[in-house]
Amino acid sequence: MVPSPLSVDIDVAKATLDIAVRPTAEIWSASHDATVIDALVIPLGALAPTLIVLEATGGYQGPLVAALVAADLPVVVVHPRHIRACAQAVGMLAKTDRLDARVMAPFAEAVTPAPRPLPDAQTQELRALLVRCRQLVEMLSAERARLDTAPPGIQDAIQAHLAWLTD
Repeated sequence: MVPSPLSVDIDVAKATLDIAVRPTAEIWSASHDATVIDALVIPLGALAPTLIVLEATGGYQGPLVAALVAADLPVVVVHPRHIRACAQAVGMLAKTDRLDARVMAPFAEAVTPAPRPLPDAQTQELRALLVRCRQLVEMLSAERARLDTAPPGIQDAIQAHLAWLTD
């Protein structure tokens, strides 16, 4: 009998990592900091997973992905909306980090996303600059929209913020 391929699914939050191993059903949590990430790479490498699946979580996954790629482990980052849709399709309506970690494996088995190399430092920096530019444009637009309906006492603060954003 051929053993099932082993996959590791990690739900990344700001403060914690929820890790699920399939098919062993082992689940644990760890704090999300550099020391833990460095220590986590060794046992994950020892498991020799065929795939490690993480949710894209607003950049919080970046250091973990970099460490896993540096250790030459097969990593794929997926959009949380896709994981959520998969969870709903299999009847998991509750939303917790541990449940998200458990539902990534069926998603990965069904979709079979391919690991991609980590973009080089220059590409990562360019992406970060583009994201920041988009955020500032949205902030500027929101402040301009607020200015029209803000009470007079707040309009001065909004004007000052607009001036700061455009200077």
